[in-house]
Amino acid sequence: MVEVREMCEADVDAVSAVRVRGWQSAYAGIVPQAYLDAMTVEDDARRRRAWLTDPLRKSTELVALDADGALVGWISCGPYRGSAEARTGEVYALYVRPDRIGSGVGRALLGTVHARMKARRFEALALWVLAGNRQARRFYARAGYRADGAAQEDDYGDVSLTELRYRRPLP
Repeated sequence: MVEVREMCEADVDAVSAVRVRGWQSAYAGIVPQAYLDAMTVEDDARRRRAWLTDPLRKSTELVALDADGALVGWISCGPYRGSAEARTGEVYALYVRPDRIGSGVGRALLGTVHARMKARRFEALALWVLAGNRQARRFYARAGYRADGAAQEDDYGDVSLTELRYRRPLP
């Protein structure tokens, strides 16, 4: 059982640890190792603090806490950042502590986002996932997301990787 709540400034270091460790675990063998090795919790926390206090920020940041109160996951969502039909939201990022993957944390975070975005009158959600991240693609497919044919390239150092857009209606 996890509790999902709004992220606050006191969560920044724990969120950054989840995010950096999540990247290093999920993207090993996909993103160049040198890029992953260069990531630090401290750098991420510095950027996250600035983002969290930005008055122009349109995102919603949620965290998942386990029964002991430990932060075990983070999700960020908001209006779609690209050109899409009206009323489309976006899941910008979702990370779960690597030792908690498969325990329901990601489902709890995503379920909360679905409910909140529907309450904000969004009709669909989109997200981008690296084509090589098969575990995440299976997770999103089980949650009702489907690849819609859109793709984009994202650069990681001197390597360009394909991201696929997935969409899900919010009935």
